[in-house]
Amino acid sequence: MFRSDGQARLLAELFLSGADELNLNELAQRAGLAYGTVHREVRRLLDAGLLSERRVGQARFVRPNPGSPLSRPVRDLLLVSAGPVPLLAAELREIAGVQGAFLYGSFAARMCGEPGDAPNDIDVMVVGTPDPMAVYDASRRVGDQVGREVSPTIMTPDEIGKRSGFLAQVRSSPTVPVIGDLPWQ
Repeated sequence: MFRSDGQARLLAELFLSGADELNLNELAQRAGLAYGTVHREVRRLLDAGLLSERRVGQARFVRPNPGSPLSRPVRDLLLVSAGPVPLLAAELREIAGVQGAFLYGSFAARMCGEPGDAPNDIDVMVVGTPDPMAVYDASRRVGDQVGREVSPTIMTPDEIGKRSGFLAQVRSSPTVPVIGDLPWQ
């Protein structure tokens, strides 16, 4: 849908993360992209009028351009395609006891380029000892925004380190980090 996965991650961080604006270094870190790539993508998006820029000394801060007629449609596309990652990250970071999180299942597989039917839901593994109701509530809020049910599974670090058929399947399938690194890396 987007020119590249990197561009989609960059746009998702700008349009969906809840940050008012991000400097290019923050954006590179949050999107998992090299600074040079972010610099080029931001230039293209500024030229297209999708972003606006503010400079403070040498620092460049960018944000979605509220005056662009493309901002709303791009945000809507991001919500459905790349939205769960930054939205879940923002929600789950606020919950005490969350040590990490990642997507798995069919939604993660489609994000990683595997062909298949459109996913019905989004599976998220939350690692830690959070209040389950807080995780379920956060998942519901994100699901409401992206138009798909978000199905959380919560495991402690000890549980995720054990052997099971379910975890073997998760480890051998595509996953997408949401918070932190994958627990088996």
